[in-house]
Amino acid sequence: MEAVIYMCHGSRVPQAKMESFALIDRVKKGVTVPIQETCFLELQDPTLSEVVRKVVDKGVTKIIVMPILLLTAGHAKKDIPEMIGEEKSKYPDVTFIYGRAIEVERKMVDVLVERIKECTATVEHYDILLVGRGSSDMNAIADTEQIVTMLRQHYPANTIEKCFLAASKPKFEEFLTAKIKQKKSVLILPYILFTGLLDVGIKDFINQLRLVDGQEILLADYLGHHRYVSDILIDRVREAKEGAGIHAAMVKRSS
Repeated sequence: MEAVIYMCHGSRVPQAKMESFALIDRVKKGVTVPIQETCFLELQDPTLSEVVRKVVDKGVTKIIVMPILLLTAGHAKKDIPEMIGEEKSKYPDVTFIYGRAIEVERKMVDVLVERIKECTATVEHYDILLVGRGSSDMNAIADTEQIVTMLRQHYPANTIEKCFLAASKPKFEEFLTAKIKQKKSVLILPYILFTGLLDVGIKDFINQLRLVDGQEILLADYLGHHRYVSDILIDRVREAKEGAGIHAAMVKRSS
């Protein structure tokens, strides 16, 4: 018997957990696997270990672990494979398959375009700032720049730049402050799935800024409840069922 375990990041903000479950509920409807469960990487329960034990007790012999992450960085490359390796050592007769994160997807750029349209019909008046979580992984930084490049194809007349909330430069607070001093109006696109401390931090920082007459800061919605996100994750489960490639190899090396 087969199971899918969706691993979300986790947050100290209770609403983020509710949003995670809401997203996974939509994904489950498009996945034909009899047992589907959700766990969290950190900060919230249940853990991967708890959910693996739960599904194995039900007779599951094949588990697909799906990372609910936007980009492939430290968590996806190291932390989750190590966790899966620990579970494999406990249950050597169970097959573990590791899916892949959302990564660079044209549909995610389409989500950003919709978020911009929700904010304004006069986007030409704004500099656009894509705000990522941030990572020390250079591939994740390059992926963020690729997303910016794809977004520029939709808005070639706009200045579109990236910044980060943690672990990478340029920093969001410094970058936005510089824009404000230049008397620019800015549309902020948070490249995050759910609410949480990062989302709250963005709003708190914006609220304390002083703008000149006619200057505006628009804040777009985050991404996790858009229908395209669940569509992509359904595709990721399908990929994993058909053969996870390099991601399965990562699990083997860690086990």
